[in-house]
Amino acid sequence: MASDWRTKIGKVQPFVGKMMGGLSGRSNLAAWAVAGTLAYYLWVKPSQDLRKEQQEKAALAALTNSYKYAEAQKSNVQGSDLGERSKSSNEQ
Repeated sequence: MASDWRTKIGKVQPFVGKMMGGLSGRSNLAAWAVAGTLAYYLWVKPSQDLRKEQQEKAALAALTNSYKYAEAQKSNVQGSDLGERSKSSNEQ
């Protein structure tokens, strides 16, 4: 019975090895390390740098345009307009 699970594992190992590109042992680990490093510097790091740069630009724009931002958020409706509207809605 103990040899039964060993033979199953023995059959799975070559399959996994072939799925990993046929590399085994230290060469397999080195290949994954190189692939991971390349992926990090080609895809992950540039996207992180871009996101950080966009956040810095947005923060700088918010600081330099704080008065414009506040004006853009103000309502254009004046007090006299509100009174006229409320009177007309009460009359109906």
